Amino acid sequence: MHTEQPDHQPSTFHNGVRLSILDLAPIIAGGTPADSFRNSLDLAQHAEQWGYHRYWLAEHHNMPGIASSATSLVISHVAAGTKTIRVGSGGIMLPNHAPLVIAEQFGTLESLYPGRIDLGLGRAPGSDQPAARALRRGAASDGQDFPERLAELRAYFNPAMGSGTSLVRAVPGEGMNIPIWLLGSSGFSAQLAGQLGLPFAFASHFAPDYLLPALDLYRSNFQPSEHLSEPYVMVGLNAVAADTEREAHFLATSQQQQFLNLIRGRTGPLNPPVEDMEQLWDSREKSIIQDMLRYTVVGTKETVRTRLEKIIQETGANELIAAAQVYDHEARLRSYKLVAEAMDLKKG
Repeated sequence: MHTEQPDHQPSTFHNGVRLSILDLAPIIAGGTPADSFRNSLDLAQHAEQWGYHRYWLAEHHNMPGIASSATSLVISHVAAGTKTIRVGSGGIMLPNHAPLVIAEQFGTLESLYPGRIDLGLGRAPGSDQPAARALRRGAASDGQDFPERLAELRAYFNPAMGSGTSLVRAVPGEGMNIPIWLLGSSGFSAQLAGQLGLPFAFASHFAPDYLLPALDLYRSNFQPSEHLSEPYVMVGLNAVAADTEREAHFLATSQQQQFLNLIRGRTGPLNPPVEDMEQLWDSREKSIIQDMLRYTVVGTKETVRTRLEKIIQETGANELIAAAQVYDHEARLRSYKLVAEAMDLKKG
C-alpha cells in the first residue's frame, strides 16, 4: 500500500500485521477537555516508541465524554508532538462537512506533517439527530449521497478525477497524495471501498455483527487502483490489558458503564471503574452490551496475545486498531504498552 514515508519503518506483529490506536479522547469524570488533549499527546508519544503504526482520532459531537469533536485540530496537536507515527481520522464523518473544507483541512495537515496524515471517512453523523441538524443547518442526509461527496472530495485532491470544469480548487490540498480510507459498520462502505480500490476499516469495536460479511463483500468487490494493488483490511477492537486478569477486567468496567449509559439514552464523562457491574445493569442490558463488545480483548499480556491471534486468523486482518476507554491515564498507558508487547511489535 502506497502510504509510507520513505524513512518511516512500519511496525508489525510476527506475521506482518500492524497495530494502531483509535483514541476517543475520553473526558473523564472530574476532568476537562484540556486534560484529555494532554493525555492524547502523551499516549501518542509513548505509542510511537512502542511501535504502534498509526494514531487515529474520531469525530463525535454532543458527547460530554469525548473531546475530539474538532478532529482536524486534535490531529494537528498530536502530529506536532510526534515524529514518525502516522496520525489521522478514524474518522471524519463526511456528511457533516462540505468536501472542500475537508480537502483544505487535510491539505493543511499534510503540508505541515508531510507523509504522516491519513484521512479516514465515515458516512454516519457521529452524533445524535439534534447535533446532526445543528451541524448541517437543516440539510437532510441519510448517507446515500456519500459516494458523490467522496468523489467531490477526491477530485479536490486530484482534479483529473473530476469533470475538469470546476472553478473551485483546494489550496492547500490539490495534488497531495493523502491516503483515504473508508470506515464502516455495514456493507455499504465495504462494497464502495472495494470498487474504488481503497483500504477499508470496520468498526467492530462497537458494531461487530456484520464484520465478516462486510470483509467478504469488500474483498470480493475489490478493484486494484493506483492507491492499492490488493485489499487492505483494518479491524477495530477494544483492548484493555493489565498485569493481572482481575485488574484488567476491573479497568474495563469504565467502558462498560459508558455503553450502559449510551443504551439508556444518556451520555456523560468516562466514569471510574467499579468492582461489580452486576449492581449497575440488568440481564437484558448486560446481554446487549456484551454483544456490542464482542471484539473486546481484556486480560494479561498472554491472554491478549492469544485473543488477538485468534481475531487475526478469523478476519485475515492486515492491521488491528485498538481503542481503550480506561479511566486512569497511567493505567491506560500501561494497557497499551502491554498490548504492544503482546503483539511483539518491532520497527522494520
